Amino acid sequence: MSSPDRKSPHPAARGVASGVVYEQPLNERMRTFLRLDFLYQQMLYHEECEDAWSTRAAMNSLLEILAITARGDIRSEVLKELERQMSIMHDYQTRPGVDAGRLQSLLSNLARLRAELNAAGALFMQRLRDSEFLNSIKHRSTIPGGTCEFDLPDYRHWLNRPFEVRSAAFQDWMTTIRPLCDAVTELLWLTREAARSRPETAAGGGFQLAFERDNPCQLLRITLPADTALFPEISGSHHRCSIRFMEWTDINSRPVQTQDDIAFLLTTCT
Repeated sequence: MSSPDRKSPHPAARGVASGVVYEQPLNERMRTFLRLDFLYQQMLYHEECEDAWSTRAAMNSLLEILAITARGDIRSEVLKELERQMSIMHDYQTRPGVDAGRLQSLLSNLARLRAELNAAGALFMQRLRDSEFLNSIKHRSTIPGGTCEFDLPDYRHWLNRPFEVRSAAFQDWMTTIRPLCDAVTELLWLTREAARSRPETAAGGGFQLAFERDNPCQLLRITLPADTALFPEISGSHHRCSIRFMEWTDINSRPVQTQDDIAFLLTTCT
């Protein structure tokens, strides 16, 4: 029997282990990082499957990564964030109670990722952008069904090659994008791990949140129980945001905001 003065856990905290997390980027850099990591993980997943349909899916992810990295200087943004995270880690060295071994491991990993990305050079993606094979698939991909076998017989021929041949090609392409994508994956992990969740309640299914101007939030995370019929709609910026919890019924019905008070876990990542 529990002690009478012990507080029972907040309803949102009870389902954390089996919860589902919804993320909302609050600036353009974080939005790009999340999209890039999503495509990278998707490509890695499909690239390991031997069937041609999975290879097609991996190819689509690769081409979308090339499209994203063609907008702006993402490499520079990643290097800046690596430097920022390393500065934060160095500050922790002077704090008592810090696991020095784990901290040094994190710093060494960040230094390695920075060195690899610096060594890649500013034009590290150019080799893939100059590939006639990849360009032919990219240009046809803008047309619905444009990569059918009669449109790209050379692509069909390559897809019929043994898995080992296709995998070797992907491994070669990934040596180009891996320094960037691995760094983004690590930065997202650090951003998430550095934040702490807190229980909140959305009265009538709505919740308003304002952020400190001197310490803007980059990423918002909402955790709900996995078996809930609700999902959050999040809108706003790095100054403030609004969360509405919507009731899901089926694909033929429009979701509506719940009128119930909803307990959830909120994580603000800076």
